Amino acid sequence: MTTEAKTSLRPVVLVVDDDKNTREGLERALRRLYEVRQAESAPCAMEELARGNVDVMLADMRMPGMDGMELLRRVQARYPDVVCLLLTAYGSVETAVEAMKQGAYDFLTKPVNLDHLEVVLDRALQSRAMAVRVEELEGRLDDKYGMERIIGQSPEMRHVFDLIRQAAPTQATILIRGASGTGKELVAQAVHRLSGRSRGPFVAVHCAALSPTLLESELFGHERGAFTGATARRKGRFEQADGGSLFLDEISEIDASLQVKLLRVLETRTFERVGGEETVSVDIRLIAATNRNLEEWVKQGKFREDLYFRLNVVDINLPTLAQRGSDIAMLCEAFIQEYAVKHGRTIAGVTVEAAALLGAYAWPGNVRELRNTIEKMVVLTHSDRLGVRDVPANIRDAVKGLSPAGRAAAAGGTSLADLERDRILTVLARNRQNRSKAAIELGICRRTLIRKLNIYREQGMLPANA
Repeated sequence: MTTEAKTSLRPVVLVVDDDKNTREGLERALRRLYEVRQAESAPCAMEELARGNVDVMLADMRMPGMDGMELLRRVQARYPDVVCLLLTAYGSVETAVEAMKQGAYDFLTKPVNLDHLEVVLDRALQSRAMAVRVEELEGRLDDKYGMERIIGQSPEMRHVFDLIRQAAPTQATILIRGASGTGKELVAQAVHRLSGRSRGPFVAVHCAALSPTLLESELFGHERGAFTGATARRKGRFEQADGGSLFLDEISEIDASLQVKLLRVLETRTFERVGGEETVSVDIRLIAATNRNLEEWVKQGKFREDLYFRLNVVDINLPTLAQRGSDIAMLCEAFIQEYAVKHGRTIAGVTVEAAALLGAYAWPGNVRELRNTIEKMVVLTHSDRLGVRDVPANIRDAVKGLSPAGRAAAAGGTSLADLERDRILTVLARNRQNRSKAAIELGICRRTLIRKLNIYREQGMLPANA
């Protein structure tokens, strides 16, 4: 496929309609803000798309030969980055629903309300830009760290990334420590993917979810007749993980008798199934995780010291979300994109004020709580941008109840005003100081942006070159 360079820096809109007057009318209405191309049929539209650089396709629903719905399906298959809008004089709810299911961004009826069309185009391009930014961000993270799904660029997370990359290629047993919701299983998966065992299985067991009897059978398997209900031999998780990695989450919760058996497996890589006498040998790499202070549990006699030393060969400590507050904005962007796609919503981002609230909250549930909060906000919002009223009441109340010093501490030593200013400066830099574009991305009007910048300047909150 060949592509041509854009003739301007403006977004390119392709108008597809068999009616010449409609095409030319839309071009006259849009050419002030956009570079407009025309196509009189679906085949002509496909030729235009093959030239490249089309940002938005605005296509009539009813055309001779290939109709707009079929054109939509083909464009979605071949050019998934192109935003598609459909036009028709014969609109119906059923047709609109079908168009959205096929991937259309929106569905407009003729005669077109030009003011509404400009709003829809602006939102569509913002949504596309957000998707591109998140994709680029994820690509940069994967290129830099070689780890999927772990998001962060704070010093605390960079240290974690370094430890993972150092330890993963070895055969060392790894102990991952961290509070609930910090992403211990994601780290274990990253270790497995970056190791020489990546082609083998990754098997996870959540030790606290099972009683000691069930956990023993789950880990080591059992022979037929070993206990009531054991009607056949069953392989345990150690055997299932042979050649790969076994992840034991909440390992501090296993009882004393199982700790003895686990120690033997780590020393000899052999065990017997429950109710059996045959010795089974396995080749596994053990990755364990805990949210407890294991040293304290050893002192209290709740955890064997020799097992602790066997597990603690490489120690990876995960920071709480409050300790890596500078990652919150990046996590929010990624989660907004993820759940907007999952739930079929168009969300351009989060307002400055809402971002400041999220940044100041303490997040006792860590990344898991943030992820669930963003999903709730995406599902329940009535806007195309998450605002303060979309932030759950418990978070608003918690931040409101803090003193200015408390809000700063909760935000990692950064005040709400600083968080707001930092986000505005970041968006301005991303838009090369274009205040109009920055205001659109921030979800505020240009006048408000200028007013805030003037206040920051008067208060000495802007760098000298801003």
